[in-house]
Amino acid sequence: MIQRVKGFRDILPDEAETWRQVENTAVGLLQDFGFSEIRLPVLEKAELFQRSIGAHTDIVEKEMYTFPTSKGEMLTLRPEATASVVRAYIEQKLYAKDPVQKLYTLGPMFRRERPQKGRYRQFYQINAEAFGMESPCIDAQMIFLLWTFFEKLSVPGLTVCINSLGCPACRPRFKEALTGLLAEKSKDLCADCLRRRDKNPLRVLDCKVPSCRAALADAPAMIDYLCEDCDRHFKTVLSLLEKQTIPFRIDPRLVRGLDYYTRTAFEIQTEQLGAQNAVAGGGRYDGLVEALGGPKQPAIGFAIGADRLVELMLQQRRPPGPVPDVFIAPMGDQAIEKAYAWSCALAVLGFRTEADFENKSLKAMMKRADRIGALQVLIVGEEELAEGAVILRNMKTKQQASIPINGLVDHVKRLLMRPSEIKTG
Repeated sequence: MIQRVKGFRDILPDEAETWRQVENTAVGLLQDFGFSEIRLPVLEKAELFQRSIGAHTDIVEKEMYTFPTSKGEMLTLRPEATASVVRAYIEQKLYAKDPVQKLYTLGPMFRRERPQKGRYRQFYQINAEAFGMESPCIDAQMIFLLWTFFEKLSVPGLTVCINSLGCPACRPRFKEALTGLLAEKSKDLCADCLRRRDKNPLRVLDCKVPSCRAALADAPAMIDYLCEDCDRHFKTVLSLLEKQTIPFRIDPRLVRGLDYYTRTAFEIQTEQLGAQNAVAGGGRYDGLVEALGGPKQPAIGFAIGADRLVELMLQQRRPPGPVPDVFIAPMGDQAIEKAYAWSCALAVLGFRTEADFENKSLKAMMKRADRIGALQVLIVGEEELAEGAVILRNMKTKQQASIPINGLVDHVKRLLMRPSEIKTG
């Protein structure tokens, strides 16, 4: 038996309905907030992520799926979406049409991480990116959008964590203070933190190792080193969230894992998924468009971890799988031919339809209809064909009705129409 690749998984039908609910809710809300869809390749030049994410991040150093082409060019399966959206924004000159662009994308990402609960090597994200707006209003609106999304899905027990990472003008002083502390605490730091200390000191603050967290309990906070502009920007974001009654807490350890973030950084966290507690996160990346060869444009974005979100929703309630509106049980070749035509016609009209074409006994077909939860069963055999009427059986009430074969699809349509679909007046 050939098994799936380690760290990759199958999303089975009983989970797919929840995935669809998440995606449809996200798309509807994003479009209401003025975002347009962009679809991107999963394969990019490795340089794109090295320059955007940062050469010394864990993603680039250890986790990317990178391989050479026959001509020696290095390609990478995208580990995140922001860099790809920025690349498209620049390459397709979207800024020339209008510098303000609000884009969203859904799809798989790939990282060679150690598989664990809520973390897979192929994982799915819903991303939103807004270009051309420097105002703190868009920062607050992105967080409000995320919070509204989770409210629509009735996901409980979430917390908004927020921090400011400053800008190139104020971050050097903070890095200097942090580096000094790290030098003093070297003996208490794990191997990863020692490696990050010189290359990417901010990432040390995100370490989950208890000894490292204890050693850095008194680490300096970036918000104490903000320049006047960054401080004003951050306080405005917090004020806007307070006015909208969005619950949040300032987390000075929140740095995110990517080098391109500036100013506002945020996460939506849960206590119900263990160490991997972030179900969404994002922030500003005002210098990234210019760094990748585009014009100087501010930007902000977020990513929703669909795998973790679906897992969280399924922990709360596992909805039943989709059930057929009608199951057609034909007996005999002529009845099967009719069942085939009716099943196609009803499905086109939007009714979930199943039909058995295997010429089984009525008892076997009724047993299957009951097993898959069919709401109605349409029974047709030689006797029903001769009489010009079939039997429609309600599987819940056990009541049966005789339906004329002439105009059958229209008759069944009227009987199956949901109250919300009935037009009045």
